[in-house]
Amino acid sequence: MSDRHPSGVLFLTTGKPMFLALSDLGWSSHFAAQHAAYPSCTPFRITSVHRDRLIGLNPDGEVPLLSPDQTTGSYAVGDWVLTDDDKRVRHLLDRRSLLHRRAAGTGAAMQLIAANVDVLFIVSSCNADFNLPRLERYLALAYQAGCYPVVVLTKADKSADPDSFSGQVQSLDPFLTVLTINALDPAEVEKVLSWCPKSQTGVLVGSSGVGKTTLANTMTDQDLATSDIREDDARGRHTTTARALHRMRNGGWLIDTPGMRALRLLDAQDGIDDVFSDLAELSRDCRFSDCQHSSEPGCAVQKAISHGMLDPARLDRWRKLWREDQRNSETVAQSRARDKAFGKMVRGVMKEKKLRNR
Repeated sequence: MSDRHPSGVLFLTTGKPMFLALSDLGWSSHFAAQHAAYPSCTPFRITSVHRDRLIGLNPDGEVPLLSPDQTTGSYAVGDWVLTDDDKRVRHLLDRRSLLHRRAAGTGAAMQLIAANVDVLFIVSSCNADFNLPRLERYLALAYQAGCYPVVVLTKADKSADPDSFSGQVQSLDPFLTVLTINALDPAEVEKVLSWCPKSQTGVLVGSSGVGKTTLANTMTDQDLATSDIREDDARGRHTTTARALHRMRNGGWLIDTPGMRALRLLDAQDGIDDVFSDLAELSRDCRFSDCQHSSEPGCAVQKAISHGMLDPARLDRWRKLWREDQRNSETVAQSRARDKAFGKMVRGVMKEKKLRNR
């Protein structure tokens, strides 16, 4: 939310007057070069996406924008667009990064999460909801999109041994940035803010109940609604219901996202390879280039497992993500063809069974 003062100063919801230039919003030479081809158009950054309209922000304030075809599915929070004098979008500028996943349901549609993101804050908590395979999924999402991942472990103040949680995350990659904090403590949240300085954009992702909204409140000095977690399994209820762009206390920008019960990766093979780079490195020493790392002779991966150098569960998680990504990345036609072939096979088996029972 923002109000435009007659003096030309943009007032934010914190009540602190602040003038914003395009560069403060994340505008860079990447976008300026594209704008040069359409000098009569006005740039806006998308702060929220609704079914029937977009909300854009520039130095003149926050205004509703119209999409060319009255649909908004091809736009994401964080996008840069160019509009005409009627505030109708004429051009969607090429993105520097894009976070997306396969949408829920049986179709093969893509769901956009956020665009032009610099840092992906992967939020988990030091309680029963902590899930290492889920973190690997989010890391693959970050690497695929070209974002810098920062794992933020909240509720450290309520844990008897928060270091055990951070140690598990660090075991995935010794160079991974892992922050263990109390999201209600502004001093500790400063550690998070330092990874997304002025004019850069961060995104909070994680399951419901891990403290994303509490963290967002402390990072932005806003008062977004929060809810309690269930005591039996530490899972939370959805508090954030839509993605929106908020200004952080340090001048950076934050996109808060609804909690994700399931992150279905889409076209993320390169990101998965980055997360499991240790397996990729071991695979180079396998005797066969197409080694499946099961029972083939000369398998370097299985050798590492037998010597206690690799957790077999990590290999299982890699296989699961790889197969899932292959399936999720199918086109609608490929998905229908596979289902049709499977149905045909089932009908054939049932027919043969009936013939045998006659």
